[in-house]
Amino acid sequence: MEASLDVLRTIRLTGGIFLDAEFTAPWCVAAQVAPEDCHPFTPLPKGIIAYHYVSAGRLLLRVGEGAPLEVPAGHLVVLPRNDPHVLGSSLDCPPVSAEGLMQETVESGITRIVHGGEGEATRLWCGFLLSDTTTDPLVAMLPSVMTLDVAQGVAGPWIESSFRLAASEFATGEVRSPALLSRLAELLFIEAVQCYFAGLPPEQLGWLGGLRNPFVSRGLALVHDRPSRHWTTEALAREVGLSRSAFAERFTELVGVPPMRYLAGLRMELAARRLRESRDPIALIAEEVGYESEVSFTKAFKRTFGTPPATWRRGQKGGPATPSDRHDEESEEC
Repeated sequence: MEASLDVLRTIRLTGGIFLDAEFTAPWCVAAQVAPEDCHPFTPLPKGIIAYHYVSAGRLLLRVGEGAPLEVPAGHLVVLPRNDPHVLGSSLDCPPVSAEGLMQETVESGITRIVHGGEGEATRLWCGFLLSDTTTDPLVAMLPSVMTLDVAQGVAGPWIESSFRLAASEFATGEVRSPALLSRLAELLFIEAVQCYFAGLPPEQLGWLGGLRNPFVSRGLALVHDRPSRHWTTEALAREVGLSRSAFAERFTELVGVPPMRYLAGLRMELAARRLRESRDPIALIAEEVGYESEVSFTKAFKRTFGTPPATWRRGQKGGPATPSDRHDEESEEC
């Protein structure tokens, strides 16, 4: 699905941090990278995509209360939203924190973990792709965990050879190409997402069906990249190279809703996440998602969620309202 690349590029991935881990059965660890864990290597990121590549052995992985997933050697597991997860040779024993097992970072920037008993060995490399946003709609609609058989596909031989190079560098303690490994991680993420898209049955594609059409895909990429712009159906059609009627017809057929209705829903989704994840004033959030006034944003938000944004925010976060929230609620009542 080459057309999906336009949308994938809007995620703006900025790099990766790598961990070299060697476990021996029995072992079980709880893992999740925190933004502050990235601070020695890069400015604090807003969004983190975590992944593990199993170079030898096997492991079981579980996200939340989901079913365990077996990941054999040569497979990559991607956690698009960096959800807390447990991995191990068995998940029956209480997990220990991976953070407490990390050894001192070596000069190359690679952290080491060596942990476990005297049984079967599992070697994995863990990476974290960093994003400048926590609100990307494409990442939000991906499953909590995806797997990729690295050997499959056209890029398989190249990816495997790159990992073999990384393995030799890890073995000697001389990682000479961290930038290459970061780029490799980004390509692997895109490959995993495209494989996930391609494997979905038509009835489950939703708006992803639009990615199969280059004109609709480009339109989706534009609104996802710049949702605050004053878009019209005619402006989008002109950008993708179609007439207004042809673009509107194709978009509605593949995505399921007209372009402007889709944009309105996207803006509400972005606004809801900003309200939930930040304490920024509602007027600022309204401007960020494309509304010219706080009043028009409040009306649109209330139509969608049934309650004004300040009230909705307080219900999501719990606890007493902040001075900013009380000011926003007073504005909503005016």
